[in-house]
Amino acid sequence: MLKIHYHPLSTFARRVRIALIEKGLEAELVELDMTAGAHKQQPYVSLNPYGRVPTLQEDDGFVLYESSAILEYLEALHPTPPLVPADARGRARVAQHMKLCDLQLTRQTGTIIFPKRFLPQERWNTEAMAGAKREIESHLDILDTQLHDTDYVVGNSYSLVEVCYTPFVEFLPLMEITPPPHVAAWTARILARPSAQATKPAR
Repeated sequence: MLKIHYHPLSTFARRVRIALIEKGLEAELVELDMTAGAHKQQPYVSLNPYGRVPTLQEDDGFVLYESSAILEYLEALHPTPPLVPADARGRARVAQHMKLCDLQLTRQTGTIIFPKRFLPQERWNTEAMAGAKREIESHLDILDTQLHDTDYVVGNSYSLVEVCYTPFVEFLPLMEITPPPHVAAWTARILARPSAQATKPAR
C-alpha cells in the first residue's frame, strides 16, 4: 500500500492528505515524531535527505518528496476525479497558481504562524512577521481580482490550486489578516469541503 510519511500539524503534508480524500485513495499514514526530531534522523533521512514532510513511499521502493510533486504524481496515476483541467492551458494555469502559492504565501505564512503556534511571544521576530503579513495581503489583493467572477481559481472548478492553498488560508484568522471579499468567499468555500474538515489541524 502507498505510504505517506507526515505529521498532523504539517501544512504541506495536509495538502497530500486532502488530495487523497478528494480522489478517494487509501494510503497508510506514517506519523513522524517531529518533536523528537525523527524527521532529521535515520531511518527517515534515508528516504528524504531534506528532513521534511511529506514523503511518499511505494512498495516497490519508489520514493517522492515535496508536496507539489506528490500532488502531480497522484493526479497522473489517478486522473479521476480530475483535479486539473483536461486542456493544456488549464493545466498550465493550475501549475502557475500552485507555484504562486508557494512563492507568495507559504513561506510568508510560515514566518507568522510557526512562532504563533509553537514559540513563546518573547521569541517572535515581529518585524519579519509584519513584513510577511504585508506580502500576503498584497498577494491576496491580486488573487481577489482573479476570483471576482468565479468560484474557483482555474476553470471555475476545484483543483490542485485549492488543495495547495487550503492548509494556509486556514490560518488567516491567526495571522490577523482579513481577506478581500472574493478571497473570503473562496476561502470559506474550500475550508467547508469534507477533505478540509477531515484534515483540520488541532492547533
